[in-house]
Amino acid sequence: MEVCYQLPVLPLDRPVPKHVLSRRGAISFSSSSSLFGAPDPRQLSQRRGAISYDSSDQTALYIRMLARLSCGSTSAASGPERRVHRLLSFQRYLHSSRLLRGVPQQIPLHILDEDYTGQARCMLEKVGNWNFDIFLFDRLTNGNSLITLTYHLLNQYGLVELFQLDMVKLWRFLVMVQEDYHSDNPYHNAVHAADVTQAMYCYLREPMLAKSLTSYDILLGLLAAATHDLGHPGVNQPFLIKTDHYLATLYRNTSVLENHHWKSAVGLLRETGLFSHLPPEDSLNLERELGSLILATDISRQNDYLSRFRMHLDQENLCLTSASHRHFLLQMALKCADICNPCRPWELSKQWSEKVTEEFFQQGDIEKKHKLEVSPLCDRERNTVGNIQIGFMTYVAEPLFAEWARFSDTRLSQTMLGHMGLNKASWGSLLQEQTPISEEAEPSAAGPDREEAAARRDSSAAAGGTSSKEIPQGSRES
Repeated sequence: MEVCYQLPVLPLDRPVPKHVLSRRGAISFSSSSSLFGAPDPRQLSQRRGAISYDSSDQTALYIRMLARLSCGSTSAASGPERRVHRLLSFQRYLHSSRLLRGVPQQIPLHILDEDYTGQARCMLEKVGNWNFDIFLFDRLTNGNSLITLTYHLLNQYGLVELFQLDMVKLWRFLVMVQEDYHSDNPYHNAVHAADVTQAMYCYLREPMLAKSLTSYDILLGLLAAATHDLGHPGVNQPFLIKTDHYLATLYRNTSVLENHHWKSAVGLLRETGLFSHLPPEDSLNLERELGSLILATDISRQNDYLSRFRMHLDQENLCLTSASHRHFLLQMALKCADICNPCRPWELSKQWSEKVTEEFFQQGDIEKKHKLEVSPLCDRERNTVGNIQIGFMTYVAEPLFAEWARFSDTRLSQTMLGHMGLNKASWGSLLQEQTPISEEAEPSAAGPDREEAAARRDSSAAAGGTSSKEIPQGSRES
């Protein structure tokens, strides 16, 4: 007997069952098996957007972004030669998703909230606290932190009802967003997206914004935070350019990753039809403004945004009744949320620092293996977590959060600056303990001035045209 089910309740202690919320056709399962039984092996997808290397050609490094893979074993992908699958067309997925578009909304909005249990529920009650531990929350939700958190915030603001969002479409969208983050990236994964979304929520609650932002602004801000690094391949823009990656060609070497994140988000919005009930002009405007927010996370444009922000503050001419000014503040809030790791308590900040640095180093290892020039901050033999973090805080994070504190001089702003100062001092202390080993491993004729100049050069290089890997702590491009 075959039973059709519209939207299963997702227990927080279980992973998202891909055989239940599949993007291919109807949602069904056999009554003879458990709803949360083992999924069809054909539906266990490989890492989306993975990078494939053809080791048989020693003269070039071939990169392929694998999108929405639905076949092949993970063991085969781990071999020296990975199969390069053809990209399945958007129209194919759009066609297959139409079966769900006519499903009536019969599920109460509170059904997912009622399923929050134990510590996860307690944590959501304190989701506005700056010391929110996203790593613990991700464990409590069994790796579904982005889905759970984003849905909770959308519902808490009443946006699901206000914008008449179909529950089936919304749930599919959130599941697909989380799936399209690469879980094997040390840093640019769904947990980072959930952390940025939680930080964005904290900023949206600040008095200067809370009293001025519209519900539409809040919807845009939360969606942009959740999707701002969607499909990140775990390498930076210069890597994509020097390996002739098709994304670099597609976006003409300009904000390559950010454009990819934006267009990936738009693709999922259209595939699920989340805003298909809105007038076409409104949905297109939403997609454009979503892109404007995501593109603002391009670290190569950091100085442009910071200069404009500083000018507004100096002239005291920010008008929060202006839609364009509110949008600009959303851009600045997202930029802050994206690189807020140095401002978290040490126990959280240290974990993020180690994760982003490991992702840098993994790119450097690939570059060495293929005899490519190693990108700044990506050489594990010449850099440490501490010196990368101190440089990032000094030349990227501190200037941005100092201006944010001028705009929103609140307890949260002072807390963030305080944590960053303590974290910077902690990394400095760790560096001093490691100095003898470092000097023995790599003698340096450069004095303090030269070392500072080198740090400034690396940070400014990243801010001038690199992306994630060259800027630690997630300040990255996207």
